[in-house]
Amino acid sequence: MQAITVQDRAAGVSGLALSEVPHPHAAENDVIVKVHAAGFTPGELDWPSTWTDRAGRDRTPTVPGHELSGVVTELGYGTTGLSIGQRVFGLTDWTRNGTLAQYTAIEARNLAPLPADVDHVTAAALPISGLTAWQALFDHAHLTTGQNVLIHGAAGGVGSLAVQLAREAGARVIATGRAADRDTALGLGADTFIDFQAEKLEDTGQVDVVFDVIGGEILERSTALVRPGGTLVTIAEPVTVHPHNGRAIFFVVEPDRARLAELAQRLRDGRLKPIIGAVRTLAEAASAFTPDKRTPGKTIIRVTED
Repeated sequence: MQAITVQDRAAGVSGLALSEVPHPHAAENDVIVKVHAAGFTPGELDWPSTWTDRAGRDRTPTVPGHELSGVVTELGYGTTGLSIGQRVFGLTDWTRNGTLAQYTAIEARNLAPLPADVDHVTAAALPISGLTAWQALFDHAHLTTGQNVLIHGAAGGVGSLAVQLAREAGARVIATGRAADRDTALGLGADTFIDFQAEKLEDTGQVDVVFDVIGGEILERSTALVRPGGTLVTIAEPVTVHPHNGRAIFFVVEPDRARLAELAQRLRDGRLKPIIGAVRTLAEAASAFTPDKRTPGKTIIRVTED
């Protein structure tokens, strides 16, 4: 089968190539999924888990990508809860070959059924971004109705879903981004938008929750914006500066079948809409890691036509 592979860590994105690789094997509790659409994170070539297995052993050549939507074609021994021919979407293990391939092996528990009226491209934009937004806002920050939340990168794949989820929960949403993101963020339901390149971030005042996806200076400056008892949550980097009398949490998203099903229902109800930035073919996936221009939303790789 065809897949995007990389085997030279030093080469970075230039080492990505479309290759012929063996068909994956379904281990115990695995399924094999024919991938219709896949998502990736541009920075994942820097992750240690891209290059090694759970025991720390080299596993190159490796297939990147960790989000998928597709159809189950094979069940491993002991697999329950899914059936051959079923439409599914989900999040693969960080330390195994990923989703930029025609077929991939994935633990069944990491997949959720995909309703027939949700297309594969839309579904592939949801696992990492949707679960990250949910876990940040509700599992870690415990955001509730009436609170104020500051969401950085509000027009991006994660931030755009966080704005919608926070708004639905009854929170007041302050969104940040570049000037070109203003209309997108406000259209998603943000109450206020801050252009962090031209406006003072500190003018937002203190908030109950800060959700950061950027890191660096933005993360450090955000600590002063958390009111006593509030929470700063980031996915960008471990926190070194903490809010005064507040919490700071760095986390990595975890698979969650039940939550994926809830997010899919929100898609069907029209309460949640991922922003798709661009749709590329598998042959174009390598170039998608280094886009020639910035586009809002998430890039999706269409592997198989529906």
